[in-house]
Amino acid sequence: MIITIILLILIIWLLLANIRIVPQASAYVIEHLGKYKTTWNAGMHMKVPLLERVSKRVSLKEQVLDFPPQPVITKDNVTMMIDSVVFVYVFDPKLFTYGVENPIAGLQNLSATTLRNIIGDMELDQTLTSRETINGKMQAILDEATDPWGMKVTRVEIKNIQPPKEIEEVMTKQMRAERERRQTVLEAQAHQEAVVSRAEGDKKAKILAAEAERDAQIALAEGRAKSIQLVYDAEAEGLKALRAANVNDSVLKLKGLEALKEVSDGRATKIFMPTDLSGVISTLGVAAESLGIGDTTPVDKTPKPEVQTEFDPCISEETSEEGRAAAQTTSAINHAMSTHDFKF
Repeated sequence: MIITIILLILIIWLLLANIRIVPQASAYVIEHLGKYKTTWNAGMHMKVPLLERVSKRVSLKEQVLDFPPQPVITKDNVTMMIDSVVFVYVFDPKLFTYGVENPIAGLQNLSATTLRNIIGDMELDQTLTSRETINGKMQAILDEATDPWGMKVTRVEIKNIQPPKEIEEVMTKQMRAERERRQTVLEAQAHQEAVVSRAEGDKKAKILAAEAERDAQIALAEGRAKSIQLVYDAEAEGLKALRAANVNDSVLKLKGLEALKEVSDGRATKIFMPTDLSGVISTLGVAAESLGIGDTTPVDKTPKPEVQTEFDPCISEETSEEGRAAAQTTSAINHAMSTHDFKF
């Protein structure tokens, strides 16, 4: 009875000791008497005691392998340090276990040799500006080379490229010169735009000044024409009023004498008189004075007082001679109209 219990306990212990639970995203490689038997995926499994064993536990997750910087030589004999990162995952645990002794170390060495081969066909400037090309070539070569190892290379990234210090100094000087060139070009463009803008502004200002001068001359001409028209209209209205008043010959003769008086204001040396004016003068008793008999009025040879023109705010130093003449004419007409007295 005791032996039976011991055997049962031993059997239960053996069963429990040989139960294996495989976690998610993992795989166990099982060997039977040293020979590959099967691959366990996630879940609970049981192996045969003493006959089977777990040869390798493999993670199926994608791994990021950051390899140390590798010295490489470019086509133009420049030695630089390049640091790369490889993204890989295991798609076949059996091949990963039996394909190569140390898959990670093999991938590292393969990555270094592939990187040297790719960079050896490129010059320095092309290496610094062709990261995408290098990444694509390395990913294709490594993926094909690791297929027998049960590994899938999803992508390769060049993390850092470190050229020699001498090359860095030359590149720094080149970058500084390029930036100074861009600054000079930008300053020249800004100066050109400023000159063009200033010229366009001067052009517009001159155009506006010419238009203002033209409008002023037009306004002066229109004012002059309107003032002349008003004078003629006033004279026409006066004639209409005289015609409507039915004046007699005596009044007309009196108006003629008043006009003659204005003409002969003492400064004229010659007077043109109508043919019938002698009869009028004889009837009015001024024949002696007109013939020089008796007291005569001496000729006033002093200059006529000049008419003071009014200040015109539209006249400036830039106004042309035609504009000034038009303004003076308009001022004289306005003065004449303000001092003219129509007597009927």
